[in-house]
Amino acid sequence: MDELKKYLEDFTKEISQAKSLDELNRVKGKYVGRKGLLNRLFQQLAQLSPEERKNTGRKLNQLKQTMESMVKERMQQMQSSRTKIENAVDITLPGKKQWLGSYHPLLIMLDQIIAIFKSLGFRVETGPEIETEHYNFEALNMPEDHPARDEQDSFYLDSGYLLRTHTSPGQIRALQRLTPPFKVIIPGKCYRRDAFDASHSPVFHQVEGLVVADSISMGDLKGTIEVFVRRLFGPERKVRFRPSYFPFTEPSAEVDISCGICGGKGCQSCGYSGWLEIMGSGLVHPNVFRNAGCDPDKLRGFAFGMGVERIALLVFGIPDIRWFFENDIQFLDQFRIFR
Repeated sequence: MDELKKYLEDFTKEISQAKSLDELNRVKGKYVGRKGLLNRLFQQLAQLSPEERKNTGRKLNQLKQTMESMVKERMQQMQSSRTKIENAVDITLPGKKQWLGSYHPLLIMLDQIIAIFKSLGFRVETGPEIETEHYNFEALNMPEDHPARDEQDSFYLDSGYLLRTHTSPGQIRALQRLTPPFKVIIPGKCYRRDAFDASHSPVFHQVEGLVVADSISMGDLKGTIEVFVRRLFGPERKVRFRPSYFPFTEPSAEVDISCGICGGKGCQSCGYSGWLEIMGSGLVHPNVFRNAGCDPDKLRGFAFGMGVERIALLVFGIPDIRWFFENDIQFLDQFRIFR
């Protein structure tokens, strides 16, 4: 009996100190749970004489009922107290400012790119996301046996249509619709059968640029790109052009900028080369002019294309392209300052 009295005293002390429903349930389980102290005492009744078993069993049942009643009462007190706190309103406190969301980093980057080129006299054009094979490949000087036309790389639809793999078809449509001289950029979504990993996505964004006049040179291309790079990345960044190959430009060049992390000295981010690739460019191929119904002997032009995700990764210092598509509020909230 003294032991039962001690259990009740300890139980009363512990439930009075419980500050949450979880703590209260732990105390309840310790004493009256399936593996609690009282249950072990019930199991020991078989060792007593019939008379002792009867009296002790009655005391144990009374103690169990008392403890369960105390738990129930304490739980009601906690719930009542929590309800009062939740319902209490301090009208003197300032109201909570509602989070209105923020611009997506890709939209921020796209707006900045467009603003820079608009300041250089470019106009914004658009093109369809569902393209014909003619506009997406053939008109851009890609024959039927070109590897870029493999079904494993493109999302083909019925009747010679596909989801465009780049924004370059906009070059042909601009040449057919506009009267030279003109300067246009063509932003939009593109689609390729790429694995979704840290540097690739089956859906991505590009900005295509096209300048056409009767006299255009690589010097015009170089000057335009250098102005764009230094306005977007900063005046200290260096620019270089590497010879490359694209079927719709000749000559062609890849555009690199000096690494902003190591200052061009070489680090892990730039593969210890000191340079980061940002876009492809070149003078418009004569066959592209011909395919658009233009005379390559009378017109010259340069074109360039960049991935918006690629540029955003470099500008914002983001290591994984998948972050742009995961809708993580904590990640997106960091760009609220651009609203």
